[in-house]
Amino acid sequence: MYPPRLLMSESASDGEVIDSSLTDPGQFAVLFDRHARSVHRYLSRRVGDLADDLLSETFLIAFRRRASYRAVHVEVRPWLLGIATHLVQGQQRAEQRRLRALSRTSSPGHALPTDDDDLSDRLAAQSLRGTLAAALAGLKPADRDVLLLFAWEQLTYEEIANVLDVPIGTVRSRLHRARRQTRTALAGALPSEDPR
Repeated sequence: MYPPRLLMSESASDGEVIDSSLTDPGQFAVLFDRHARSVHRYLSRRVGDLADDLLSETFLIAFRRRASYRAVHVEVRPWLLGIATHLVQGQQRAEQRRLRALSRTSSPGHALPTDDDDLSDRLAAQSLRGTLAAALAGLKPADRDVLLLFAWEQLTYEEIANVLDVPIGTVRSRLHRARRQTRTALAGALPSEDPR
């Protein structure tokens, strides 16, 4: 009878976990525990119901490619988000349909907060939901990828460049174009400031 396998400690870096998973594949589960929620949240926003399937596929691809991971180039979370983004690119039509459908809906989906300031912010955001979804649907897929990795996942320009395998200047130009187009699309829908 074998002794139970001990997983890496919480203090071990992601790179150390990947290195140990090369000789003990079960150690890779630590990375799933650490990053699955974040990757799933990103995928859910991008492809809705397909998120579970793409999450599994993201971690399967990462597991298969773990020997080629280089910690000096990119941290594990952005690396995983890059894999997820490439999978989403294969689902572009489904994402477009989801964003267009979202742009036509107006249900809140969440209970309203009790704090007046928070309620005001939530209602203002809710009123823009459909317009924002339509604006995102109108972006080129490559521009949308950069904008969402930057805005939702707070990746740096360098991290986005690494995970999408494009020059940092391309990231900057795509982000600039996506911001400009989104700002233009939202211009008429933004509530005006109260002059009081």
